[in-house]
Amino acid sequence: MKLIIESISENESFARTVVAAYITRLDPTLEELADVKTAVSEAVTNSIIHGYNKTRGEIEIECSISGREVDIKVTDRGVGIEDIEKAMEPLYTTKPEWERSGMGFAFMEAFMDKLEVVSEVGKGTCVSMKKWIGKEQEGNIL
Repeated sequence: MKLIIESISENESFARTVVAAYITRLDPTLEELADVKTAVSEAVTNSIIHGYNKTRGEIEIECSISGREVDIKVTDRGVGIEDIEKAMEPLYTTKPEWERSGMGFAFMEAFMDKLEVVSEVGKGTCVSMKKWIGKEQEGNIL
């Protein structure tokens, strides 16, 4: 599934709803669904606020399912991230005047099973996330 949205805040909830609808065929728990929706929201919001910095651009969201694993990529062609390691530190934000919490990447890491961020200054950022759906159900069967 591929979705391309304009980098405006109104599209954040649309993106998370589309991804949630896409993964429902795996019959996720409400917690798994909430985790994915939160991670997508954070990635899209980062693209809008930090990637495009009040300018307009496109955000591409790609989702695929392999077995019970959901792979989600959120890509922008914005300003990029100069220091990915620093940007991923909890509470770090480049927009303190906007009262940003600096927890976007921390939430993505906490709610997803795998997170990878690739970015190039002046070219944009791709956030890749993976989530295994059904871990809890499997644990209860054993």
